[in-house]
Amino acid sequence: MSDSLAAFRNHRSKDLRKLAEEHIQHDLDQKDRDLLNKAGRKVSTHAGLASGIGLGLGIYLAYRLRSMRLAYFNAFRAMEKPVEVRFADGRTEPIPDLSDKLSPSRWGDAATYFLFSVGGLFLGGELGLITGSASAARTISKDPQTKERIEKAFKNYRIDVLKKELSAMEGKSKLSDMFRTS
Repeated sequence: MSDSLAAFRNHRSKDLRKLAEEHIQHDLDQKDRDLLNKAGRKVSTHAGLASGIGLGLGIYLAYRLRSMRLAYFNAFRAMEKPVEVRFADGRTEPIPDLSDKLSPSRWGDAATYFLFSVGGLFLGGELGLITGSASAARTISKDPQTKERIEKAFKNYRIDVLKKELSAMEGKSKLSDMFRTS
């Protein structure tokens, strides 16, 4: 049951990380490993900076929305509103004052700040991941021989991962066991 959520699937990632480290150590030289570390730092730097910018932008937009909402409410409250409705038959009905129902609340402000912050953080992080990945790809592809060695190491890693998955699937006896990760 705990394997159904990705956050709780830890044992498989440890095996894959160990396998990747073996391939990095055996298939690449120190220059290639340094280049991969530099590319990884570029991705995390771009994602971190863009996440911070996105968070700041989300907070700024939430502040602007809140002040605009407050200005609209103050304008609505200040304008002259009808207090009763007169029907054709001469009957009059009072109109309730809805000003207190339309006023900005602390819960609404908190929700606005939270949702805009999370949205900005998500959008900034994703854009940073995209730009960081593009920058890292340019860094790796500058030298064709290094790029070729890294691609070969990655291909060997994928082959080993697929071999492990195949041997794990061959060892499973039931259909329900096949879909569980070991």
